[in-house]
Amino acid sequence: MTLRELLGAIAAGALALAALPWLASDFLLSLALTCLMYIGLAVTWAMFSGATNYLSLATSAFFGIGAYVTAWGFGSLPYALVVPLGGLAAAAFAALVGAGILHLRGAYFAVLTFGLGELVRHAITYSEKTYAHTVGRVLQDAPESSVVYWTVLLVAAAAVAACAAVRASRLGLALAGIGADEERAQTLGVDTRAAKITAFAIAAFFAGALGAAVAVRWTYIEPASVFNPFIGFQTVLIAMIGGAQTLAGPMISAVVFSLLTELLRLQFPYAYLIVLGVLLIVLVLYLPGGLASLVGRWRRVRA
Repeated sequence: MTLRELLGAIAAGALALAALPWLASDFLLSLALTCLMYIGLAVTWAMFSGATNYLSLATSAFFGIGAYVTAWGFGSLPYALVVPLGGLAAAAFAALVGAGILHLRGAYFAVLTFGLGELVRHAITYSEKTYAHTVGRVLQDAPESSVVYWTVLLVAAAAVAACAAVRASRLGLALAGIGADEERAQTLGVDTRAAKITAFAIAAFFAGALGAAVAVRWTYIEPASVFNPFIGFQTVLIAMIGGAQTLAGPMISAVVFSLLTELLRLQFPYAYLIVLGVLLIVLVLYLPGGLASLVGRWRRVRA
């Protein structure tokens, strides 16, 4: 499938999903919104980490930055402006931090990116207590649920389209070269530093925009809720289970994972994380290439 055909398919799918607020109940609409949020987070994480093999745990930091842009700006700025501002704030932070840490790899990079979320969370908590004399922010006059859904759908569709465009571009080739052999890519003339920072910032933009868009669902925003490490870990698991080297894998996995999490939460409210963890271990042991590897196995069997 060519890039133009793929973008057309993404646009058609987004238009079809846009009718959901008129067809589904509030519960199903909320569940669909969660699926879309993790689709956007997972595909953009896979765009950077799946290609370069840099294990980033900074998704919760970018998501929380976007959410706090909404907490600070919502009311004085329109919702349609707050969402891209949240993405731009997260992208600027990612570019600044990435310039300093993207020379590291492996466990060092993973630990540092995880620490970013904690660093920003404590920094915002300190500044809120010191200057605003509060810890959280109350959001009033939130947009209707359909408006929030359409906004998240638009951001998620843009994230998928951007990832498809990056994979088909010179930047995508550079990222794949970095993942295969970074030193060889540098020898062949690839500006690996610029490629990594650019992709890291693109992924952060969509994570921040999704955080800004979803933040209005909560009446009260505090650092502990929006800088939740579980958001980052779940994003990584979704992308890895789906197949971080593919585009469709994280999308399918996000839907399956979100529905499974909701089902387990209803059936096992006190033990669903244990059940979910066991299922994830089984999947990682027997499907190390993610759900996308099933397609490859099926094709080999047919051949």
